[in-house]
Amino acid sequence: MPTPQDVTHLLNAFADGDRAASERLLPLIYDELRALAGSMFKSERPGHTLQPTAVVHEAFLRLAGSSTPIKSRAHFLALAAKVMRQLLVDYARAKRAQKRGAGEVTPCALDPNSTPAPDAGSPADVIDLDAALTELAALYPRAASVVELRSFGGLTDDESAAILGVARATVERDWAMARAWLKRRLSEPGAAQP
Repeated sequence: MPTPQDVTHLLNAFADGDRAASERLLPLIYDELRALAGSMFKSERPGHTLQPTAVVHEAFLRLAGSSTPIKSRAHFLALAAKVMRQLLVDYARAKRAQKRGAGEVTPCALDPNSTPAPDAGSPADVIDLDAALTELAALYPRAASVVELRSFGGLTDDESAAILGVARATVERDWAMARAWLKRRLSEPGAAQP
């Protein structure tokens, strides 16, 4: 059973482009990456055409080409979460662009008094959340990092605090503030408009 130091050593060798390290590393962290991707897909609409396994593999490949030094397993998972989030946003943008340019007819209700149900988990939702997180990062960078680490990275308060170099209580305060800010921002009229 490898120690956390062994994993960190393999992560650094992986970041340096050591192919043998990446082959030894993937089996050690695959389950964590798969769980991370799975948690991201819980909020996606049913029947999503992008699969968690594909996101894991693409994220791993992108991280393999990165020159960012990796400090620990938690730091690696934070980086992986950021890459996976960006993959989902890019995918949503591509789907929205395809939908706009495909010339498809949008079905409408025959009853003029009925209102269409919102498409939960639509590409716009992912894009709106990304835009809101970008706004939050401009105002409160550490709070946005806490959201990424906790929500997308699946890290605990303690792991998030270690990566950010702050106390656990600071992470808890940032988390509470960020959730309230995002909830308010995403519920504003026009927030869900593409």
